[in-house]
Amino acid sequence: MNIILLLIGVSLCIALVFLGAFFWAVRSGQYDDDCTPAMRILFDEKKDQ
Repeated sequence: MNIILLLIGVSLCIALVFLGAFFWAVRSGQYDDDCTPAMRILFDEKKDQ
């Protein structure tokens, strides 16, 4: 029974770390421009070789 309580506590700590990383990414602007990467493939860019 003690191991189950330990595993629940560890899993909650890991979940909080990932939740904090997600909120940090949102606040730092990682998800601001979600349309341009999908449309970048449509434009033909000439590269100098």
